[in-house]
Amino acid sequence: MALLRKINQVLLFLLVLTLCGILYKKVHKTAVLKHEADDESESPEDMEEEIPVVICAAAGRMGATMAAINSIHSNTDANIVFYVVGLRNTLSRIRKWIEHSKLKEINFKIVEFNPVVLKGKIRPDSPRPELLQPLNFVRFYLPLLIHQHEKVIYLDDDVIVQGDIQELYDTTLALGHAAAFSDDCDLPSAQDNNRLVGLQNTYMGYLDYRKKTIKDLGISPSTCSFNPGVIVANMTEWKHQRITKQLEKWMQKNVEENLYSSSLGGGVATSPMLIVFHGKYSTINPLWHIRHLGDQGGQKAMDPLELQSLVADNCLKWF
Repeated sequence: MALLRKINQVLLFLLVLTLCGILYKKVHKTAVLKHEADDESESPEDMEEEIPVVICAAAGRMGATMAAINSIHSNTDANIVFYVVGLRNTLSRIRKWIEHSKLKEINFKIVEFNPVVLKGKIRPDSPRPELLQPLNFVRFYLPLLIHQHEKVIYLDDDVIVQGDIQELYDTTLALGHAAAFSDDCDLPSAQDNNRLVGLQNTYMGYLDYRKKTIKDLGISPSTCSFNPGVIVANMTEWKHQRITKQLEKWMQKNVEENLYSSSLGGGVATSPMLIVFHGKYSTINPLWHIRHLGDQGGQKAMDPLELQSLVADNCLKWF
């Protein structure tokens, strides 16, 4: 009897163990299915992509920056996060400008730019000293300021957006290209150039071809330039190609050799970018960056009738 009792106890134990195993498998399977369902509900296809827009807010141009931000915000339903970049002494003012207006609804982050990174890299004798302001070089340091995004839009503060910024963000960058720009050859037709006296759209306007260092680049002076006031940038490629280091190298060379043309370059942001990105950039739709619609170099701003002769009636993306 004692042996039979022990056998029954063993069988009972095995039965309980089996039931526990079955119950565990059912519970575990349910949890796994729930986890998979949660993953599917949060898949990238179902989540709205965040579009980062970087724009600077200089002390004397705060209103321009807010107007640019408002024009973007007012013309899109996309999920925009604005990275508003300023110097340390302007950060509190930037926040007040945003939080005390209808822009308080936007998703924004205020980023400090430390001008110490520019020490020894800028010539002080530029013919256009207003372009030597530190924030003019923020576009060189995008990966150092913006960390969690693969693709970034940079805009100058003197833009007004009349289209959906989502379309600009959707610009396709070719394999191996770190940025996309608008070519300066997309200017008004030749018969209208007499109204744009002094404006140039080739490398000759930015680089001093009398200097051996520039000649050795092998870039034709008649090569079409591009405008870095509107940039769609690939942060992975930018970091991989060490674009920031390349730009700093040419800034330093200009300090030592005065390589930039005095007509337009003057040691500012465009000239080193033209060198570093020569033949290695994608293009954005020219409707996303139409230049010279306002005051340029002391010229009288064009009236609406003049603008209509230069810009198609259906252009909805003026900058």
